[in-house]
Amino acid sequence: MNNEIIIDDAWFTVSKIDDGTFAISEFGHWEKVHSFLLIGKERAALIDTGLGIDKIKRMTDQLTDLPIIVLTTHVHADHIGSHDQFQQIYVHEAEEDWLVNGIKGLGIDQIRKDISRDITRPVPETFNPMSYKPYQGKPAGLLRDGDVIELGGRSLTVYHTPGHSPGHIALFDTSRGFLFTGDLLYDETPVYAFYPTTDPVDLVNSLDKISRISRVEQIFGSHNSIGLDPDWLTVAQRAVKDLREKDLVRHGTGIHTYEGLRIQF
Repeated sequence: MNNEIIIDDAWFTVSKIDDGTFAISEFGHWEKVHSFLLIGKERAALIDTGLGIDKIKRMTDQLTDLPIIVLTTHVHADHIGSHDQFQQIYVHEAEEDWLVNGIKGLGIDQIRKDISRDITRPVPETFNPMSYKPYQGKPAGLLRDGDVIELGGRSLTVYHTPGHSPGHIALFDTSRGFLFTGDLLYDETPVYAFYPTTDPVDLVNSLDKISRISRVEQIFGSHNSIGLDPDWLTVAQRAVKDLREKDLVRHGTGIHTYEGLRIQF
């Protein structure tokens, strides 16, 4: 999908998906993280806040004057990095404790190692990987499967999609057919199912769940390419079928590839 780059500064790249939808990308980091700003008539939703290496509010302030709510796909460091710049933060109920008391299963040394390696763009002077600490704080509210979030002329439906983490969610923009899949589905690099807090069975079930959503026009994962064809959901269905039939969900190891979709157990 071709998206118009409208801001390309030292750290962030902002791509315009349509008049009310923007990808805020951190291409200077090896994870190529994307956060997404969705603008309604009454308020805007920011899906994740990135790595926290630089302040994402610098970008959102240039894109909208509306109040912003933050919708957290999951509580991993590369998705909550700028949460401290916003007041209205929402997270799935299964990860409220992670947001308040800290991410489970990943130690701070590993997080700091991951956040600071393979950086290819200049970082702000305020970034110090040795003192980096993921955001912790109490959310303004909790999300549950089936919740509908109204932005004013634009609705988002919450899908609980555990596996990569217990409270992982996907968000479906029903007005445009945009499906935001977080770390459940993206291209180029493997979808990981082997972290200490990852459940491979749940992850495959969640891939099955999103593959059955109707009227999807475009898929937006949180890493790598911005915008995937809805045919990726058909690929996900085939992957689920194969993994279940061969009992690879519980007993498979390594990377399993299905027409570009790579799942690593």
